[in-house]
Amino acid sequence: MTRCAFLGFGEVNTPSEVIRRKCAAAEAALKDAGVTTVSVWPISDDYEEKDIKRALAALEGERFDSLVLCVAGWIPSHAVVKITELYRHLPMVLWGLCGWYEDGRLVTTADQAGTTALRSTFEGLEYKFAYYYDIIGQPSSAPKVAGFCRAASVAAHLRTAKVGMGGYRDMQLYGTLYDGLSLKQKTGVEIETFELLEVEQRYRKISDAEKREVVDNRIKKWRFLAEAKDESLMKAAGYYLAVKAIAEERHYSALSLKDVDGMKKLLGFPPAPVFMLLGEDRYTTIPENDSLGCVTQLMLSALTGQPAAYLEFYEFFGDRVLAGVPDFVPAGVVDGEVTVMPATFGELSEGILNVSKIKTGILTMNRLVYWNGKYKMQSILGSGVTPRKWEECGWAQPAPQLPALEILLSDVPAFAERVASQHYIITHGDNRRAVRDLCRILDIEVEEI
Repeated sequence: MTRCAFLGFGEVNTPSEVIRRKCAAAEAALKDAGVTTVSVWPISDDYEEKDIKRALAALEGERFDSLVLCVAGWIPSHAVVKITELYRHLPMVLWGLCGWYEDGRLVTTADQAGTTALRSTFEGLEYKFAYYYDIIGQPSSAPKVAGFCRAASVAAHLRTAKVGMGGYRDMQLYGTLYDGLSLKQKTGVEIETFELLEVEQRYRKISDAEKREVVDNRIKKWRFLAEAKDESLMKAAGYYLAVKAIAEERHYSALSLKDVDGMKKLLGFPPAPVFMLLGEDRYTTIPENDSLGCVTQLMLSALTGQPAAYLEFYEFFGDRVLAGVPDFVPAGVVDGEVTVMPATFGELSEGILNVSKIKTGILTMNRLVYWNGKYKMQSILGSGVTPRKWEECGWAQPAPQLPALEILLSDVPAFAERVASQHYIITHGDNRRAVRDLCRILDIEVEEI
């Protein structure tokens, strides 16, 4: 839930009914944009500071993740700062309203006199804040304000978020590693490791009846292009129940598993259907112990309400990249039915492979990167189109058409020179503003390519 403190200000000599009317309209627009408010208005600079004391009393004991300082007219800066200083640890929005036309003339309450007096003051006080102002005759800034408030609530959520990591450093990759202390300090996210032995021990205690219920009520709802072995279906259900039990007990929001050198090599089972089932339960998932990919998913899923799927790169072209997955995609990015098939790759035993089509259209690719002791977020706008017929060498013939998109980019060479991983996280739509808002709050540099 996005929850903020909405504080409306106007100078003591401005007609109170005007300030009230403007604050009421701004608050309603913010609520229409999906924000829950703890509201106090109007707040003036009365000599005895009764309004300031009333506002502080109303906020005491309430929970909110950000402050919206709605300037509906001129207000001396001290009347605002005497409140904000007690909440300087929270992100803030400085929002200036605007005047109106009446009988052929412009009427103003000097809203931007108030905001311009405050903007540099806030900067000097080192607040984490965004500054928006309304313009007469143009749409309200409420959606932008709501977006920043949403990012503040996501940042607050991340402070207690936990990722479950089954195993560690799949395939001995370097790009999936993380520094736990700096990650916690910067994002708040905690990554907890559990062993695949625990998954196997729990799996052995799950009854055939429990597995069968998942097979009949969940797995068989997928569209199968060919009949899979019942043994494969039961294994998928059992390992899913084992991992889910761990996630529920430890309150994980996201999960990754040691895939190639773990589930496939040691347990003899490709975990794609396990990830698919967990995705249906609203967990974000990524394979191969990709720690920063998992954290990126947490951020983007919370910001957008989307599953935040991972894709990896197969080919670069002059104006696009081919990005797909050799295992699974969450149902939320599928165009049409969730489609699967039994398949084998190389020396691996039969697995249940997702071969669904991915939704096309405008999308944003993101990746949290740790480089030379600093975090940055790469954010790239692209357009996903249906890929040409292609296959990954090594699959048993006829080779499956893997879930993929050809993603058109404005500058493929510039992206290739900065690419930080084989895995990037996609969300549909242009979500760069939301990413910028969150990263501003977390003090993470954003690199838009």
